[in-house]
Amino acid sequence: MAAAELLEEIEDCRNHMVNLAMKTSFSDKKVVEISVRLDQLLNQFEQLK
Repeated sequence: MAAAELLEEIEDCRNHMVNLAMKTSFSDKKVVEISVRLDQLLNQFEQLK
């Protein structure tokens, strides 16, 4: 995945996580799952550097 695509996916994932957390809570199971996915994306991005 190209860096630009990865950055876009990171931003989308982050926005989704924050929006869901505002509706539920940061400890909601789905929010935690999205957070794990966001961590994976960020790790991928770091490996590209």
